[in-house]
Amino acid sequence: MGITQNKGIVVDDVKLALMGRVKDDYVFNPEHKLSEGDQYYNTTVNPNDKVHVLVCVIPADTVSQMREEVTKKTLEIRRAASDLGIPQVAIITKIDKACPEIKKDLKNVYKSVYLKEMMEQLSVNVGIPINCIFPVRNYFEEIDFNDDVDSLTLRALRHIIDFGEDFMNHKMSQSEGSHK
Repeated sequence: MGITQNKGIVVDDVKLALMGRVKDDYVFNPEHKLSEGDQYYNTTVNPNDKVHVLVCVIPADTVSQMREEVTKKTLEIRRAASDLGIPQVAIITKIDKACPEIKKDLKNVYKSVYLKEMMEQLSVNVGIPINCIFPVRNYFEEIDFNDDVDSLTLRALRHIIDFGEDFMNHKMSQSEGSHK
């Protein structure tokens, strides 16, 4: 389940998840907002319960078709993450489906004007800086691995891990400073 125009995840539940207030195994329900006292509401939050990086995943073929309501929900969640100091990245998937130049040769990913414009549009729509938007190609019918596909995926994951590690290091240094 993701963010959709009239259904999808309740934005307030995502905000609670960012703060570590959602317990493991909670199933997001678009009909019911999680609240204090619910079985899956976490009243005792530790640092491992909190989100360390917010990742927005969007298929390339939907970037230009993002509805205003979806954009608003995404922006609201992103602003909440910003208020909590949580870094944010976006992953654009299925780039080969959206761009024939990339489908022909995945090595064209950073040469494609179309993909660059798409990344810029996503950046404007949701406020994530372009250097935090990572294009990837999905495996969908291949039997063997492809180094070019893996390289894009691993690059995105490496950045997500780095952002998370920086976030945790910053939080730890803040807590050490407040105990002095």
